[in-house]
Amino acid sequence: MIQRFIELGEGYSDIYELMELAKHNKDRLQHMMMLHTEKNGRKLSSLIVIMKPTNPGDFQALYTCLEGIPNYQQQPNKRSELFLNLAEELGKTVIQFDVKPSISFAEKDLYFQYLIGILRLNHYIPALK
Repeated sequence: MIQRFIELGEGYSDIYELMELAKHNKDRLQHMMMLHTEKNGRKLSSLIVIMKPTNPGDFQALYTCLEGIPNYQQQPNKRSELFLNLAEELGKTVIQFDVKPSISFAEKDLYFQYLIGILRLNHYIPALK
């Protein structure tokens, strides 16, 4: 099983691509998430769309808009509202929790491994085979 984050951007205009991926892959959509963090004194959220693994190939894509959207609990905003509304429309609950910021890691790949570990431990994505 290969699980990989695919970063679309920070969520300004690329959030619309993230939402289209979710809409047009309803049958593969596994989870929608908002991971909250504090980065440089700002409370931000990352939006994530997790797809079911491909068959064949066992590749699981985790599409993300990383740490560019204000945390809607602190500062209501249209992008978070759009994401939450889409989840409701698709029959999904947006899973939310707090994580460390990416700047806590020397490389972005290490940060993504940290997130994959959290997602595996909480059974949101399967363990390696």
